[in-house]
Amino acid sequence: MRLSPGILAVSLTLGALGLTFPGPAGAKNPTGETVKEVDAQFVCMVEKRHADEPQKAVKIEDRTYYVCSDVCAAKLTEDPSSRMDVDPVSGKEVDKAVATIGVDRAGNVYFFENIENLKQFRAPLESAGTSRASHPRR
Repeated sequence: MRLSPGILAVSLTLGALGLTFPGPAGAKNPTGETVKEVDAQFVCMVEKRHADEPQKAVKIEDRTYYVCSDVCAAKLTEDPSSRMDVDPVSGKEVDKAVATIGVDRAGNVYFFENIENLKQFRAPLESAGTSRASHPRR
């Protein structure tokens, strides 16, 4: 296959500048690491941290949320906005109790409106090497 001189020049220019075409629609960081889906019971939904053991279940209306402490449980009960998060792919607000939940290697938690968005998302590479301090249990 032979490229026209114009296409070849544009391709070489983009390559020299290190420019790339964007990944899947809505992917905010196409070069970052993938996140893995995790079960909600292993996430403190207030602190957005993954845990190795099941967290405390809190029932609010007909939904179940999970928290690591009584302080986090009180926040969920008293502050309805703490039950919501923004899907990093679609930008839509999602209820943490019904969201698809993903975690990166550093333990950072992300809430998605569906599994397709989780699969599209790429966590920032910086988060893989730095972990947030763990939430003290109270």
